[in-house]
Amino acid sequence: MNTQQVANRLVEMCRKGENMQAIEELYADNCVSKEMPGIPGEVVSGKSAITQKSQDWYNSVEKFHGGGVSDPQVAGNYFTCTMDMDITFKERGRMQMEEVCLYEVNDGKIVSEQFFYAMPS
Repeated sequence: MNTQQVANRLVEMCRKGENMQAIEELYADNCVSKEMPGIPGEVVSGKSAITQKSQDWYNSVEKFHGGGVSDPQVAGNYFTCTMDMDITFKERGRMQMEEVCLYEVNDGKIVSEQFFYAMPS
């Protein structure tokens, strides 16, 4: 798959709630995931570690109230999209979140992801 195809597939899967399956299908084994500075798990390397990080995040959620994913914008080996979520966390209560997601693709697989968002106060 080229970058546009990977981007379209990721967005399609995320819109269906198939985020964990997307990691398995689209991510390289040596992928790197970066969160905002100071966040636990700020940098995680390897598909299995990213899968675990994502599972831990889902386990912290009490209820999903809604959300969405924008269409991807592609430039070379990179693409970006925005995600918004209305979530009740088990320990933090209900929050509305928005983030910009930046992905790099090589050889038809996502090799890095980085998320940009306002830090909760």
